Amino acid sequence: MLSKRNVLLLKIVLFLFALNFVTLFLYFTSHSKQSPLPSSQTLPNSLSNHLFNGHNDRFLKPWPILPSYLPWSHGSPPPSSSCEAYFGNGFSDRQDLLAPGNHGADGWFRCFHSDTLRSSICEGGRIRMDPGRVRMSRGGERLEDVIGRKEEEELPNFEGGAFEVDGGPGLRGVPRRLAGDEFLDRYVPGNGIAMHTMRGLLQSAQVVGSTHFDCPQAPMEETWKALFSSIRYAKNFSGPVCFRHAILSPLGYETALFKGLSEEINCNGASAQDLWQNPDDQKTARLSEFGEMIRASFGFPLNRHRVEKPVSGYNVLFVRREDYLAHPRHGGKVESRLSNEQEVFDSLNNWASNHHVCKVNLVNGLFAHMSMKEQVRAIQDASVIIGAHGAGLTHIVSALPKTVILEIISSYYRRPHFALIARWKGLEYHAINLDGSHANPKIVIDNLSSIMKSLGC
Repeated sequence: MLSKRNVLLLKIVLFLFALNFVTLFLYFTSHSKQSPLPSSQTLPNSLSNHLFNGHNDRFLKPWPILPSYLPWSHGSPPPSSSCEAYFGNGFSDRQDLLAPGNHGADGWFRCFHSDTLRSSICEGGRIRMDPGRVRMSRGGERLEDVIGRKEEEELPNFEGGAFEVDGGPGLRGVPRRLAGDEFLDRYVPGNGIAMHTMRGLLQSAQVVGSTHFDCPQAPMEETWKALFSSIRYAKNFSGPVCFRHAILSPLGYETALFKGLSEEINCNGASAQDLWQNPDDQKTARLSEFGEMIRASFGFPLNRHRVEKPVSGYNVLFVRREDYLAHPRHGGKVESRLSNEQEVFDSLNNWASNHHVCKVNLVNGLFAHMSMKEQVRAIQDASVIIGAHGAGLTHIVSALPKTVILEIISSYYRRPHFALIARWKGLEYHAINLDGSHANPKIVIDNLSSIMKSLGC
């Protein structure tokens, strides 16, 4: 016979079981029917920004309201060569290659072309990729084994049918090409690029009938990896894989940053608040918005604007650049952008330790040995960022509005990448141009000292 204590415990267990059952029932019934999607016209900007071309992107990562966010223009396309055409919604010429079927189960595909950037963003649904028809280097080889390899051996080469789009049950007979040569020449031009991988991908794409569009379940091993990884390479799939929604972005050679190396992009950074009140085609807040997206993705606060004097002192971030083996096709030559980097850092460290006007914290930015989150944190906490020309300085897109940039430029790598980013973000920028790759520490210290005085330090 059960004691009163045991009876009470049994009642508690039964109650908890019932409560759990009711909770699960309510959860599944509430999720079994998808609520109708409200019109984007009735949503505030912060929400309508997450509705992409009419699709309910409930699977995409939600973003907080960004201080530099400005709505996309939905009327006429932005003026050619304006800041918005380069950095905003300049991809306004829509071309449908495959419209979705009436019952909504078929595939679809379309491209949005930018006359300013001379490239397109394409997207589609119900797309199948066969990695067996994509030829490229397997990756992971030893550097010594690939030195001297030609670029054609590294980039992907797409055979016919590497990508397939579901054309619906009404499509009969042999597959047809998704994009013809006339379309590709107009909307995905080669632009003088020897191997245009996006154009090659679209050339390989075929539209097939639903009876030939096979999308089996992928092996569990790949499922687990896909669940817990944010990136997958085509060469890592062991068999065909299907995508509910795929987006093909332009090549890096067709972005504003690369275009800025050969043509004048007359844009200056400004705050979103200023542009909201005083629209200007020659000003942009888009790079600041992108930097805020990066900071938000790592959970950093977005309401920081450095105006007042820091209580704990000024952080001067020295972005280090270690010597590296260049791309294999360069012959494996060790390259240095700042041959006496350690000497410069030690001199700056000694100067900062003896600077008595205010407290200066010299931060050793060994980015090659830091996680991406640590790198972004160091950038956003910096009052001044110093570094030799190199990829690490790309992080200045995440710098706060009052950050000052000091770039040390070797005569061997005199390119304006970071001067352009600073200008398009509205950051104060200074450069020290070297004769060769050796810097005089005193000149670097004099430049930094002048910057610190301008900050009131």
